[in-house]
Amino acid sequence: MTEPTIRRYSGLARLALAGGTPLDCEADGCFGAAAYTENDVPEGALRASLGCGNPLAVADLRQGETVLDLGSGGGLDVLLSARRVGPSGHAYGLDASPDMLALARANAEQAGVTNVDFLQGRIEDIPLPSDAVDVVISNCVINLSLDKPAALAEAFRVLKPGGRFGISDVIADDGIEPEARAAAELRVGCANGTLTAGEYRQSLTGIGFVDVQITPTADAGSGLHSAIIEAAKPGSRRTVTSRTLS
Repeated sequence: MTEPTIRRYSGLARLALAGGTPLDCEADGCFGAAAYTENDVPEGALRASLGCGNPLAVADLRQGETVLDLGSGGGLDVLLSARRVGPSGHAYGLDASPDMLALARANAEQAGVTNVDFLQGRIEDIPLPSDAVDVVISNCVINLSLDKPAALAEAFRVLKPGGRFGISDVIADDGIEPEARAAAELRVGCANGTLTAGEYRQSLTGIGFVDVQITPTADAGSGLHSAIIEAAKPGSRRTVTSRTLS
């Protein structure tokens, strides 16, 4: 994620902290809080949701698991994940913007959710050890990375053997011309160097992910789509009974 992008999202976080409603995506594929049906979450977290889907719809989170949200923004997916994994589980949020982290921590305090940690860092260099989490989620953030192979490789590294990768992101139609793709990304505003489904699949399998599934969910216009992208790290999944990180 570039410094201008971080500054833009920091400005959106400050707007949300002041009680405003940040708007970042103009296309139909980026619909923020509209993707969620959960009740009893902080209004500020819902208001600051800037994603293109709901990765929790496919994450299948279980009690006691450890979850990492890449580009956690205002913390909505982290707070919802923390509730699903329960007090024996844990949810991490990673974001490059200090203002977004401040917003997320304020939302967690308002919600009374304590089994969470919000970390500052970039998704291309995750500040967690290898084999640390059961599930990696993300909502329209990997698309913003200028080094997507590094971001995906880091997600693979921090997953435990048998861990799951389930994200929402923006993808491009196969065969779309580079100029048309760039114009569509500029219009959408939450896309940067969008991968096609085939390119995404190739990147994931090249890193070592298996069971890759890519499911378009909404048309963002001009050859772009929001999609759910699922994969797994090979290995036997261990039964989770308690938090494994301190």
